[in-house]
Amino acid sequence: MLTLTSVWTTILLAAAVALGPLATDMYLPALPQIGRDFGAGTDQVQLTLSLYLAGFALAQLICGPLADRFGRKPIMIAGFVLFAVASVGCALATNIETLMLCRVLQALGGSAGPVLGRAAIRDIYTPREAAKILAILASIMALAPAVAPTIGGVLVANLGWSSIFLALGGYALVMALVVAFGIPEPMRPDYRQPLRLCSLLRNYRSIGTDLSFLGYTLTNALIYAGLFAFLSGSSFVLIDFLEVAPEHFGLFFACMVVGYVSGNLTAVRLGRTLMPDQILVRGLVIAVVGGALMAGLALAGVYNVWAVILPQTLFMVGTGMVLPQTMAGAMANFPRMAGSASALFGFGQMAVAAVAGVLVGHLHDGTSVVMAVIIATCACAALASYLLLVQRHPAPGFEPQEASAQ
Repeated sequence: MLTLTSVWTTILLAAAVALGPLATDMYLPALPQIGRDFGAGTDQVQLTLSLYLAGFALAQLICGPLADRFGRKPIMIAGFVLFAVASVGCALATNIETLMLCRVLQALGGSAGPVLGRAAIRDIYTPREAAKILAILASIMALAPAVAPTIGGVLVANLGWSSIFLALGGYALVMALVVAFGIPEPMRPDYRQPLRLCSLLRNYRSIGTDLSFLGYTLTNALIYAGLFAFLSGSSFVLIDFLEVAPEHFGLFFACMVVGYVSGNLTAVRLGRTLMPDQILVRGLVIAVVGGALMAGLALAGVYNVWAVILPQTLFMVGTGMVLPQTMAGAMANFPRMAGSASALFGFGQMAVAAVAGVLVGHLHDGTSVVMAVIIATCACAALASYLLLVQRHPAPGFEPQEASAQ
């Protein structure tokens, strides 16, 4: 059993949290093929993504309080087992409706990894330390979306799309064993919360009315919605519109991941000299520039792969700087309710992202315009959220020293 502050513990937590990105990114190259096999339209196929996120969001509201009561490990293990069973159901689906149902069940189990991974980091580290560790964790996690679409494309081309879900189920079972036998329980026994409805509602009200929490959560959710808009629309734009081969899709997707990792590593490096909120605003500006550039090119009728990938890579540099800071900032005030805070944070993130995904699916016009405009809009809205909320209500320990002394 590893120690909580071990580098390997961080790596294993990252691998556990990565199940969420894997469940969306690995089957992106298969979306057009799934639509053809089931005779489903773009909006129906895209709904398998948005329903996953909606289920993911709601499930976090349950597994967070459960983890505050019973600990992080048992809830995470149970979630991984449920995810594995649902993945087999996805692989055996014979129509789009069954696939949608199994995707929701996948989400119920898969939500345990990210929400409890964030809570575990808050259990172990202080808010400022957590921001740095989350950035490192995000860099490790980025390996999943870097390779997942390529693996998914190869599996689709050689074994069919159902093999992707079987691979995801196998990964979930491995992670259940890793968490059970490799990671200690990070939650302090005296931090356990009672599992009563009135207590849950009181905790959620306390968290949800905290202006600092609201600011960081909304900023995070809007940036993540821009990312999910790309995830929802990229396969249709790149494969159907720009005629990229499914097995090559992951290579272009990897460019975006390189941008994300660069943003994470930049955040870690800047964290030695800058406060987290100073890193956050720099990342938001970069994301706005990337989103605006993609939208401008699309509206001008510039339709090629690099007019999508290069601006999205820049957007992802900013995203890589923003996400760790907002995660740590949102949970800074709630060391005794880290599971519930992480759950409510994740609910907001996934709910807003699901709306962005639905909009991409329903408004898709066969080009890159809709996806690009939604990404740019999300980036601008995230910057506005920072200026109106986060800047006025920074997390404790996130302010510059001059401000905190006043």
